Amino acid sequence: MKYLSSIHNPEVKRLRVLSQKSRERKKQFLFVIEGLRELKKALAGGYTVCSLFIEEKYELEFESITQTLFKSDQYLVSNKVFEQISFRSGSEKIIAIAESKEHRLDSFILKKNALILVIEAPEKPGNIGALYRTAAAAKFDGIIVANPKTDLYNPNSIRSSLGCLFLLQTAIASSDEVIKYLKEKEVFIATAAIDLDALNYNQFDYKTPCAIVMGNESNGLNANWLKASHQHLIIPMSKDVDSLNLSVSAGILMYEAKAKKIERKKQKNL
Repeated sequence: MKYLSSIHNPEVKRLRVLSQKSRERKKQFLFVIEGLRELKKALAGGYTVCSLFIEEKYELEFESITQTLFKSDQYLVSNKVFEQISFRSGSEKIIAIAESKEHRLDSFILKKNALILVIEAPEKPGNIGALYRTAAAAKFDGIIVANPKTDLYNPNSIRSSLGCLFLLQTAIASSDEVIKYLKEKEVFIATAAIDLDALNYNQFDYKTPCAIVMGNESNGLNANWLKASHQHLIIPMSKDVDSLNLSVSAGILMYEAKAKKIERKKQKNL
């Protein structure tokens, strides 16, 4: 295991660039994972790890993972340098560089009774991570990101998802491509939108396969989604509140959809 004690080391420089710049992540098809929990979930999700960086004096703590990833380049990093490369101010003692995935829409596997989340033009990495965490907890079958406004592999997305971003299948495409895909697969499109025919979210049966479609907090969904929708859904709120956080709204809809799916299954088995 090579020892790194200089912030000017080429491997350290590459790590910092990948951590800070979306353009480089996309150009090199690489991204940074910080933390053992997140790293284990990335491995469970089939990601390939290229490099490991471990803070000195903690190498024995990560002996199992270093043996598992024996084919990767592995570095022991001085305390001073590790503190500078850590996105979490050194609270985690292991960082990895991994290969990103393509996330092609035509590779997205749609189950017969699938529940999927579609998020259009998400802007905040923290929200993206929270959406993945909730979707994984609700055992959704995948997420499709339409017209993304930020990099999926932003360190904030990974951190706020607690690594759940790696566990759900993901496709990334334009809104028009996603709408076409959902129609061809005969997926019921349920959109979160304030409209005259909007139905209270808990009065809808979430017919499967179903896509719950959420817009961003700034602009909501574009006109194409509103036109393609089979049903607009609304979450009732106090008159003193004019909006809900995106990840909170999506969580309410996802858990309601999951509950309805479970109820249908129980009734079918009676």
